[in-house]
Amino acid sequence: MTTNQIIWARTRDALVESVERLGFPAELGEAAAKLLGSPKAMERMISYLDYVKPKSEELIVDEMLAIRSEIDAWKEKKASEKANARYNEILNSGFGTEEEPE
Repeated sequence: MTTNQIIWARTRDALVESVERLGFPAELGEAAAKLLGSPKAMERMISYLDYVKPKSEELIVDEMLAIRSEIDAWKEKKASEKANARYNEILNSGFGTEEEPE
């Protein structure tokens, strides 16, 4: 296993443990880990679980979806910024295929 895989697995295990500590099935934690995808997102979820101590699976799923939605919005924003920067670069310097007038 790579270092990233080890970190992901440890964070997933911590998330599953937090879910089980609240009395919910481990499968809910495993599903949350898969949907969230990254250790940072899973750590956010663990913090939510430890601080709020939700009383229903629905609240856990709602928070999980909210975190995922924020991640997706952030990725979309970054992609848009990158595309906009490239567009501005093209506007300012052209495509680089224009010939100089004689």
